[in-house]
Amino acid sequence: MIPKEFTERMQEILGEEYPAFEESYRGEKYQALRINPNKADGERFVRGLPFHLTKVPWEENGFYYGREDYPGKHPYHDAGLYYIQEPSAMLPAGLLNVQEGERVLDLCAAPGGKSTQLGAALGGGGLLVCNEIHPARAKILSENIERMGIRNALVLNETPQKLSEVFAEYFDKILVDAPCSGEGMFRKNEDAAKEWSLENVKLCARRQEEILDCAAGMLRAGGHMVYSTCTFAPEENEGSIGSFLKRHRDFKVEQAPLLDGMSPGILAVTDETRQTVRLWPHRIKGEGHFAAVLRKAGDAEKKADSQSPGGMEKGISKKECREYIEFEEKYLKTQLEGKFLLFGEQLYLIPEEMPLLRGLKVLRPGWHMGTLKKNRFEPSHALALALGREEVKYCCDLKSGDSEIKLYLSGQTFPWEGDAGWNLITVDGYSIGWGKLAGTVMKNHYPKGLRRM
Repeated sequence: MIPKEFTERMQEILGEEYPAFEESYRGEKYQALRINPNKADGERFVRGLPFHLTKVPWEENGFYYGREDYPGKHPYHDAGLYYIQEPSAMLPAGLLNVQEGERVLDLCAAPGGKSTQLGAALGGGGLLVCNEIHPARAKILSENIERMGIRNALVLNETPQKLSEVFAEYFDKILVDAPCSGEGMFRKNEDAAKEWSLENVKLCARRQEEILDCAAGMLRAGGHMVYSTCTFAPEENEGSIGSFLKRHRDFKVEQAPLLDGMSPGILAVTDETRQTVRLWPHRIKGEGHFAAVLRKAGDAEKKADSQSPGGMEKGISKKECREYIEFEEKYLKTQLEGKFLLFGEQLYLIPEEMPLLRGLKVLRPGWHMGTLKKNRFEPSHALALALGREEVKYCCDLKSGDSEIKLYLSGQTFPWEGDAGWNLITVDGYSIGWGKLAGTVMKNHYPKGLRRM
């Protein structure tokens, strides 16, 4: 299934290593998950998982799981306690070295693996802007942001060109996981090999140049950007970085750390392109990947200006959300403070540094709290997933191996004794959704589109 032109190029690049590379396509496909540190309680949680886990060397929260494991079917997946992610794809977000309080952009973000990784690093502070140009994929991105309980994310469906007009020198960190020819995914996805062509490689390289140029204008002086692909094509990797450096003299490549099995860039377009990093499937337990760490000239310690070029969202005061206040007083132990925003009937809690959203295609402007209906407030699934059991007054804790959690995830009611009204449903203590107790029956408010049949 591997295209002839691709084979000839890889033989030239790898030389005596090529037989091992070719053999890797007949080998094991490695599967991994990444623990969500904002919801799961570290080592104790990992030890309690019913999977066969071994560490992913380049990601603190990454673990390979066994072929006999099915983490996607476990209730913990629905609760957003981990994200199933190809192990090599965990590298780029880690290279960005995000710190709490920063403004971070994931420019080509769907389906959301790297965005949720960046969101975990932010720890609920700062601002995460996740963008995806394709509407259907942007919806999936938004759903994954919700599932992982990220409160401070703005999800957009825009072109890089549009964003560059709005966010000039706005971000401290930017991830550009660029659309590419997907050569590194041939083992994982046979369709990628069927759709491959030399013409598409060249097309992708031109598209990457445009995306990188847009990203460069959105990064503040002294900020960092990571460029990554899942292809082996030099034109899309070292070639794209080399041509970018020639167009943008204010950028330099910083040496990416090389762990066992990783190798430096292979094409010395400039001296700096050797400081990039490659992951080869015959050397590491993962698919093919490329990454480059770029720094823009300027003071690395100076954060971006407090105001976005277009201004900031003012939001509304909490006092204007009477129905929500009544819900909070009755059902929450925590008083959620900050700027609120109404999109029609939908209420959001937005990050303090939320830019003005006028003219942007917005899917999720922060943390979705729920719906303001006539004389009442209905809490959202996103509110449940980002709350801890210590933040609510009434909780219904189900066990991951019991029948009640299966009933809940399939949308059914179940008998329960407790406090009437809205209950946070948890699984082994971790939030997974809402239920509403009426008498001794827990009414199900798990979203219909997520229910298991």
